[in-house]
Amino acid sequence: MSAEISEAGAQEVNLVGGSGGIFDVTVDGREVFSKFKLNRFPEPGEISRLLFESE
Repeated sequence: MSAEISEAGAQEVNLVGGSGGIFDVTVDGREVFSKFKLNRFPEPGEISRLLFESE
């Protein structure tokens, strides 16, 4: 996942471990993806696409 985000042009990628099945992606404090809210993991390329849409 971090490689996909880096390839999307992100300046810095930090993966933060969590618990309870939480998988959220935030950029500059703004939520881009939430497994909890969508009840699924991101599809391949989805995070990259969301990062470009958020610019």
